[in-house]
Amino acid sequence: MKQVSIIGVGLIGGSFALDLRHHIPEVCVTGIDHNETHLTEALSLGIVDKTGDLNTLVTADLVVLAIPVNSALKVLPKVLDLISDQAVVIDMGSTKEAICKVVSTHPRRGQFLATHPIAGTEFSGPSAAIQGLFKNKTNIICEVEKTLPALGEAVITVFKTIGMHLRFMAAKDHDKHIAYVSHLSHISSFMLGKTVIEKEKNERNIFDMAGSGFESTVRLAKSSPDMWTPIFEQNKINVIETLTEYIQNLNQFKAYMEKDDFEAVHNEMKNTNHIIQILKGIA
Repeated sequence: MKQVSIIGVGLIGGSFALDLRHHIPEVCVTGIDHNETHLTEALSLGIVDKTGDLNTLVTADLVVLAIPVNSALKVLPKVLDLISDQAVVIDMGSTKEAICKVVSTHPRRGQFLATHPIAGTEFSGPSAAIQGLFKNKTNIICEVEKTLPALGEAVITVFKTIGMHLRFMAAKDHDKHIAYVSHLSHISSFMLGKTVIEKEKNERNIFDMAGSGFESTVRLAKSSPDMWTPIFEQNKINVIETLTEYIQNLNQFKAYMEKDDFEAVHNEMKNTNHIIQILKGIA
């Protein structure tokens, strides 16, 4: 794949471009973005070789959608209409069921591969792009059987070249699982930040007392609301389910403390310590 067009040259799209340029020196990356400042910045940082628009997609071997999931639903069908018969399109959004559904009957459905590289930071924009961001990270690929085998294999080879581990699953299963391990984490971080900000109005010294534990827990609250609101909207049913379970656990923990049952508090935390073993197994 020598001609790659990336729609959305922020953290994810920009990092993918840097990895492509590092591992595949002959690649030519075209950046497409509605934000002209982002395009200028991506050029100056050496993230892309040139800029373009949807009309230039006809020359692309690979088109990457790295834009908010609500925008991707509108853009993907247009992209499939414009590409050549030999090109393949991937998206990198955090929800998969809606985008797979929107092109389920498109004549070029076989030229689309739904992917979700589980990598990122709380920062955004081209300046946040990192070469090596995807190394040793997991990439969830959905409905691979609906992609033309030769095109799917070509993209999978690219992912392996940049060092990603691959998992395959149904789009519906992806959205349910990711609600627990990603979407809930972001909501928790945002609401912790909100709680502390509201308290800080009356206790000005509170942030002087905040340590690394608070900083790491609230880190995701710096994420872009423009990106995350559409994610919560598209995955509403699964996110509400996870929130319900999370709130039940919080209320149970609160009840133990209200009853001075600190043996139960200790057991809750001790039992949850097992999460580190699970995470080591994933790493």
